[in-house]
Amino acid sequence: MTKEDLEKLLQGVQEGKITVEEGLKMLKELPYKDIGIAKIDYHRELRKGQPEVIYCEGKTTAQIEQIISEMLKKNNNILATRANPEIYKCIQSLCKEAEYYEMARIIFIRKKEFICPKTYIAVVSAGTSDIPVAEEAAVTAELFGNHVQRIYDVGVAGLHRLLGYLDVIQNAKVIVAVAGMEGALASVLGGLVDKPVLAVPTSVGYGASFRGLSALLSMLNSCASGVAVLNIDNGFGAGYMASMINKL
Repeated sequence: MTKEDLEKLLQGVQEGKITVEEGLKMLKELPYKDIGIAKIDYHRELRKGQPEVIYCEGKTTAQIEQIISEMLKKNNNILATRANPEIYKCIQSLCKEAEYYEMARIIFIRKKEFICPKTYIAVVSAGTSDIPVAEEAAVTAELFGNHVQRIYDVGVAGLHRLLGYLDVIQNAKVIVAVAGMEGALASVLGGLVDKPVLAVPTSVGYGASFRGLSALLSMLNSCASGVAVLNIDNGFGAGYMASMINKL
């Protein structure tokens, strides 16, 4: 329930369109609703500015359908991450408006439009193999109402590729740097810009990369100031945080 929903509720009670009992029932579900398999946090949008997001991995299709069916009743935007095409087909049968971003593995149901700030977020990936995580960050930020500039495959193995986009990167309000292997891209960007850099290590790399652990440790040990590090492959977290910074 948003601030606007609360205002409509109050107005409805005052005008006699909603009974006091109906109003109390609606308020009772404000903190969360227990549907057995999940407790849906309806209060999150009031606290955070964005509704609860569904993480699909580890959930059955039936569980995801049940959660989305309940969330649809509130007429809010719904975002589900780490979703596969099979899950999307099931959700599309529930709501034809559902959109699927295959590379990002995100399902989105749009019920409300956001007002985008004039500033933008730059999402930069080291290699083509890092793009799925970069897309998760970029799509998340866009769906939360931000302009995003994508700059992909500009890693340190060919630094001249990155320098060709330096103006675009430096003019962003916040930069998301996505890299596997040794994760050096974040440090390079941190030394070139006066904006916050959100570093996302990916699980891309050969054996000694330890599925992203090497990149994670490299980014945590960055000598560049202004670099903050997210968890391995956490494109969603980076997109969410970048959106918060861009809207400050």
